[in-house]
Amino acid sequence: MAPVHLIEDSSVVDPVLDAAISRALMLRVAAGEMPDTLRISRPGPSIAFGKRDVISPGYADAVTAAQAGGFNAIERLAGGRAAVFHEDTLHFSQSIHSTDPRTGVTRRFEDTAALISRAFRGFGIDAHVGEIEGEYCPGAHSVNARHRTKLMGIGQRVIHNGAHIAGVIVVDGADRIRDILTPVYAALDLPWNPATAGSLNNELPTITWDQVADGVKAQYARLHDMELATLGDETLALAERLAPEHASTSP
Repeated sequence: MAPVHLIEDSSVVDPVLDAAISRALMLRVAAGEMPDTLRISRPGPSIAFGKRDVISPGYADAVTAAQAGGFNAIERLAGGRAAVFHEDTLHFSQSIHSTDPRTGVTRRFEDTAALISRAFRGFGIDAHVGEIEGEYCPGAHSVNARHRTKLMGIGQRVIHNGAHIAGVIVVDGADRIRDILTPVYAALDLPWNPATAGSLNNELPTITWDQVADGVKAQYARLHDMELATLGDETLALAERLAPEHASTSP
């Protein structure tokens, strides 16, 4: 197995910088400057808006609603509609070098969703892959509990010689998701059912963020030769240059 670098940090990361770090890793891996990399991070509170959100007539009001609720507004690297990050979510992202990245889009979605659902089932949670009607940021490769509540959403970005697939796992704080997305989705005129927002803690009250991180790492380690690594000065410097491009500003 080719080695995959593992970068992990359980301290809360600034949301704008967090998105920029993911982009910097994607660019550097695609350029062949570093090996395929898995990153696990703990983001600060933010609403990550997709490209369709940014061009929505209600985008300015959605940004205002997010900020009024104490959430940063950022523009996401990959994925669809507005998603929620906060301290009790776990963000994972895998940057992959590929000379033909488009041919593997569906497979990467399927493999990653299956991996995360296996991690959840390892905790005894009744986890399944698939979209729940009315879920926020809907997607066919979401992971849910009992076919009722969304636990993980996933997105993917393809560039020249590389792909980036990432997801957010809700460990706890489903109520915060419901509270902040209610005004944000109303501003964007997006239908959703707040009852579909769930968390691992709702299914298993004793579970912790660190346990979830360990479970995810263990599943990746079954498939890859993982090597612990750090961001490094070059990656961090690139991320800091890219960060302003990921901060949402109302039109």
